[in-house]
Amino acid sequence: MSQRIRSSRRALPGWRCAAAFIAVALLVAGCGGSSGGGTGTTSGGGKQVAVGLITKTDTNPFFVKMKEGAQKAAKANGAKLLTAAGKFDGDNAGQVTALENMVAAGAKGILITPSDTKAIVPSIAKARAKGVLVIALDTPTDPQSAVDALFATNNFKAGVLIGQYTKAVEAGKPLKIATLDLAPGISVGILRHNGFISGLGAGTADEKTTSLVNPASVVCSNDTQGDQAKGQTAMENCLKKAPDINVVYTINEPAALGAYTALKAAGKDKDVLIVSVDGGCTGVKAVQDGKIAATSQQYPLKMASQGVDAVVKFAKDGTKASGYTDTGVTLITAKPASGVDSKDVAFGLANCWG
Repeated sequence: MSQRIRSSRRALPGWRCAAAFIAVALLVAGCGGSSGGGTGTTSGGGKQVAVGLITKTDTNPFFVKMKEGAQKAAKANGAKLLTAAGKFDGDNAGQVTALENMVAAGAKGILITPSDTKAIVPSIAKARAKGVLVIALDTPTDPQSAVDALFATNNFKAGVLIGQYTKAVEAGKPLKIATLDLAPGISVGILRHNGFISGLGAGTADEKTTSLVNPASVVCSNDTQGDQAKGQTAMENCLKKAPDINVVYTINEPAALGAYTALKAAGKDKDVLIVSVDGGCTGVKAVQDGKIAATSQQYPLKMASQGVDAVVKFAKDGTKASGYTDTGVTLITAKPASGVDSKDVAFGLANCWG
């Protein structure tokens, strides 16, 4: 604060000083967010620790569960949680604004699931330059080093698991594969896709790989943005291109259910193996019903709660979370395959979200 401001404050009569103090107190109280309550965890300055959470949207059940995990952890730590989300998946501008607002509101750390893994990096750099701990949840930034730490599913492993399952179940049959992916350049989609290809036994793979070791081949690839309606359209288009498809990999379970709808309408739902990633309750029930053969379950609540704990620890003693923390992934199926680790539907339902 400048000397000029301090001097003018000394010159104010007593009642004006009191009024000014009240006005400042009201301004501080006006900062948004939900409080953890209790006595409150405090930073070195004695203020309640503010933790920011920015998700891709606030409607996707995955991010709803993530927010729930953050709220529970904030309450347990006596911290204040500030939340925001993009208006839609891919709303980088909305996430940039949220980052700026949370830094201005005094967040000690910010947890973010980046919608655009590259475009958000300059804004994250500005926040970190001001001493804010920034942790990516679920989705790695590009580069991953743009944040202090990453708490996420090993998305490559999630893909590998369903690739291995497919290989074991199909037992050497010639595979005609459709991949219903996310969108170009999004790290989560690339990692899951490439993991699936690797799990089939093809080793490493580039995005949109269309040739695999025999006897498997990708005959169609379409993007879905993880949307059920777009998944259905993508599957319909793939069936027009290659009616003999017998395996479908999908980026997530909404896309898988869209694919199932298209396959059922074409009378092919009994002839095609669908594998996916996410482990939401709707997806696990689809496994139970036989619509999806297997899914790799991830744990958004754990990502968020561990992220909040890391920010509170940073506020308390300056310890910064760093590197990658694997929050776990489990293959869920009603029909186990020999040689592939998995859990049953009961486990999936007990640990699902949404």
